[in-house]
Amino acid sequence: MIVIRELSLFPSLSHAVVTSGTFDGVHVGHQKILSRLIETARQCDGQSVVITYWPHPRTVLNPQDNSLRLLSTIEERIAALRAFGVDYLLLLPFTKEFAQLSSEEYIQQILIQTIQTKKLVIGYDHRFGKNREGSFDYLQQNAQRYGFAVEEIPRQDIDAVGVSSSKIRTALERGDVSTAARYLGRPYSLTGTVVQGKQLGRTIGYPTANVEPQEKLKLVPAQGIYAVAVQTPQGHFKGMLSIGTNPTVQGTHQTIEVNIFDFEADLYGQEITLFFVAYLRPEENFDGLDALTQQLHQDKLAALQVLG
Repeated sequence: MIVIRELSLFPSLSHAVVTSGTFDGVHVGHQKILSRLIETARQCDGQSVVITYWPHPRTVLNPQDNSLRLLSTIEERIAALRAFGVDYLLLLPFTKEFAQLSSEEYIQQILIQTIQTKKLVIGYDHRFGKNREGSFDYLQQNAQRYGFAVEEIPRQDIDAVGVSSSKIRTALERGDVSTAARYLGRPYSLTGTVVQGKQLGRTIGYPTANVEPQEKLKLVPAQGIYAVAVQTPQGHFKGMLSIGTNPTVQGTHQTIEVNIFDFEADLYGQEITLFFVAYLRPEENFDGLDALTQQLHQDKLAALQVLG
């Protein structure tokens, strides 16, 4: 997949089949659209093109709203689209000026002049342009004038998979990583840098790596204990993860700590990725470190059983 970050650098394509959207999470609903996009491009010996935006439009249009949590960083979104087999990704900076483009300006400047779109594939109820004024009906009515065909993925096709980004966020906020994985088509992941912690885990035989998320808007699942897979610079490992405040030792702020099984290397300052496989239990306040250690032993057994 070729990633293009400036309109002026977009190449001339023989038959561009295009879709657009934020694609946060690139979940199975998005994948319905992408599958149709790629299938259509192959049928006409053309090229599949995805238009997406960064930063997320909500952070620009409503900067006072701090409630938004993302399912994917822009790097994760690019990786997911590449893995899916998209040919070209046009990554447009979403600014206040860009948000003022009317639907007609968007069509003329981006779809026609820049990409020379031959067919546009969109999800049902897709809107674009200033105040989301552009619609499928508008595109269809003007398709002959624009010189490209328009296809809308039927609502029933998207509804059949029963998924939306908001449903995935709700599941993760409950700790329901199994449902999130089913909706995403893969385990939910979180990438971050390993930072210095209190090193308490070492004293009880369960050393942990404290993870600082790479993207501050990335959604962190509910507090609790999880079975995880861990990608490190040294390879792929199994582990168990705690999200919480460590009440047993009077912790006051939330941390993300992973105990990586059969691993001894120093990870400070390095980037690792956590893949949430299963929720094991809620965080608890134990009566001392001995009780905590006994529970961690049980947690490891449970994690290994889940991870196989």
